[in-house]
Amino acid sequence: MARKKSTGSLANPTMLPAFEPESDEVTVIIETPKGSRNKYAFDEEARIFDLKQVLPSGMAFPYDFGFVPSTLGGDGDPLDVLVLMDEPAFVGCRLQCRVIGVIEGEQIERKGKKNRNDRIIAIERENHSFASVKKIADMGKIFCRELEEFFVNYHRMIGKEFRVLKIRGPSSGRRLIKEAQVLARKASR
Repeated sequence: MARKKSTGSLANPTMLPAFEPESDEVTVIIETPKGSRNKYAFDEEARIFDLKQVLPSGMAFPYDFGFVPSTLGGDGDPLDVLVLMDEPAFVGCRLQCRVIGVIEGEQIERKGKKNRNDRIIAIERENHSFASVKKIADMGKIFCRELEEFFVNYHRMIGKEFRVLKIRGPSSGRRLIKEAQVLARKASR
């Protein structure tokens, strides 16, 4: 039996608003759940989540990983977000989160091309475990170092280099999202 070409079955979550109306909460679409070795990404054209790669044994995403809709980051994709919450979400799940910081980073491709590839750090609004955390510094230096190491090792595994430039607080994270919204609007014209 011949397989039909997919016309897509999902709405396009990249078009959702980045911020909840009248709130500082940011919308996040989960691509890869916490604990997964599988890296998924939303294919905007096909409107489906694709398996992009499988991490090696012993390596998994430490927290839920997704993107902020209606944004455009320095790497040409929507802004990446790492979400802290009580239990893993699922691929395609929409969350409302509060930003606690940003890991400003630079990704270096095999041919030496550099791109900004910042990661917003956020906490899902209904969680219990991280309810008292207001800024990334509240998580401690070991937490920040572990996140840095994850991203450095993850990129090394896919043949790229990742360099952490700076870790900043929630106001820098929200400002980055607003700037990325402007870039997305300009790109869609």
